[in-house]
Amino acid sequence: MKFLGVDFGWTSGASGLCCLEIQDQQLAIAQFDLLLDPREIVTWVDQLLPKETMGLVAVDAPTVIPNETGTRLPDRLTHKYFGKYHAGCYPANLNRPFAPRTTQLGFDLEALGFGHVPEIDARKPGRYQIEVFPHPAMVRLFQLDRIIKYKKGKLGDRRQELQRLVGLIEAVLTTLTPQLSLNHRWDDLVQPIPTAKGTDLKEIEDRIDALVCAYVGAYWWYWGQAKNQTLGDRHSGYIIVPAPVTMGDQQS
Repeated sequence: MKFLGVDFGWTSGASGLCCLEIQDQQLAIAQFDLLLDPREIVTWVDQLLPKETMGLVAVDAPTVIPNETGTRLPDRLTHKYFGKYHAGCYPANLNRPFAPRTTQLGFDLEALGFGHVPEIDARKPGRYQIEVFPHPAMVRLFQLDRIIKYKKGKLGDRRQELQRLVGLIEAVLTTLTPQLSLNHRWDDLVQPIPTAKGTDLKEIEDRIDALVCAYVGAYWWYWGQAKNQTLGDRHSGYIIVPAPVTMGDQQS
């Protein structure tokens, strides 16, 4: 199985991409990418997971939007469960400018055979797609009191917070099951953070977010509902988040 993370550019921005692959019972980083055109993203997925190849695509974007106005059920639930952590998500409906772009990605993935799985049989090979949201996932995986604020603010503060996220990924995801195995691709990505500016820092952020998406996808596939929570459903839209992680979950 391969697990692809897509930190999707909702309007016109570039999308961070990451591919994790199970090797020797660990999740190895196979690839990082950054692409602008959604059609290129679909091609990227198709190249890494050609027909009949098993894999899961985890997308940080509302790919299922049934409501013309208002707020989706999963968006409301993120505020219910994660609002106190500042991790509620942006409301989605079909009148939002981003809706055609994000839902089209979901349709394109379905056309490649990646079915939505708001429920899943743990460790069953298949071709799947899910919607994820990194902030609540980080709250759960890293046992945070607040989100890591690396997206906005002064450059120095953003660098510091991004380095904090890097440290948590290295300390926690390498000890959970499935276990993330870091390699030279990771080192090459994070090494420039202390001096990165502007667009360069944003591109690093996007690819790290994509890795978190891919890991959440792998965690969902490996544990299913036993250690994850589905906010919403296939009809209303849904977001997969890990259940609260405890020390007993490490290498279990």
